[in-house]
Amino acid sequence: MPELPEVETIRAGLDAILPGQTVIEARVLHERSVRRQSGGAEAFVVGLAGRTFAGARRRGKYLWFPFADGDALVAHLGMSGQFLMSGERTPHTRVELALTGGVLRFADQRTFGGLWLCPGGADGPADIAHIAPDVFEADLRVLAHHIHRQHRGIKRVLLDQGVVSGIGNIYADEALWRAGTYYAADADRLPVARIVAVLEAARNVMAESLNQGGTSFDALYVHVDGEAGYFERSLAVYGREGQPCLRCGRPIVREPFMNRSSFRCPQCQRHSFTGPGEGNRPDADSVGAL
Repeated sequence: MPELPEVETIRAGLDAILPGQTVIEARVLHERSVRRQSGGAEAFVVGLAGRTFAGARRRGKYLWFPFADGDALVAHLGMSGQFLMSGERTPHTRVELALTGGVLRFADQRTFGGLWLCPGGADGPADIAHIAPDVFEADLRVLAHHIHRQHRGIKRVLLDQGVVSGIGNIYADEALWRAGTYYAADADRLPVARIVAVLEAARNVMAESLNQGGTSFDALYVHVDGEAGYFERSLAVYGREGQPCLRCGRPIVREPFMNRSSFRCPQCQRHSFTGPGEGNRPDADSVGAL
């Protein structure tokens, strides 16, 4: 699933293309992709005609595209959603927007994503008001105190988009490894300083991913121009089961977690917690060198 760096990469690509573009015609090729639209596909097509885009914005994993008249087009990429301004229609193209400067296609192999119009949503759609700020927007110490009140495993809290947005399975695993923290450690038993370290690690790893265009494991995630991101090559734990930890050399393990997987180093991220800077937290130099 695209996470914050991937969605932000797409947002930036679209923000360089969309301003001033007018919708000549909208075509819905798969009605499931507009299932959240009030009035269905017909209302979606009629509602988009003649609208002029003002840019592209993001909150967490949601995108919205303000129109000059104050309304907005909202999008969630789901598991496999893509926006493409290059190439031809593919079998997974679900919606096409014929614009004054080309054709914008929304492709979604698994059809978990979707598009819908939000009246008056240009400054922030009401549909996504429940989504929390991300680690680039939030005061990390204030957020850490909020997380410290959660009686849940730290990774479950990181994935809760109502607590902090934009972090998914990949970057949660990477951040927890960098902060030397076991994914199932109870958030309310972790020192606030350790939670701040986890959040700082999440911010850093996602910033690095943004610099490399996000993470692309296969053709399901590419940029607006069809190019892939390269951060997969820099992942320390996610998807590296059995390979040596880049810090201590122990083999990375994969464990079941919420119908998916968690990857961790059994040495650097032990079940027991010894406290900030003691035993299972990497030193600053080792993290900074990655």
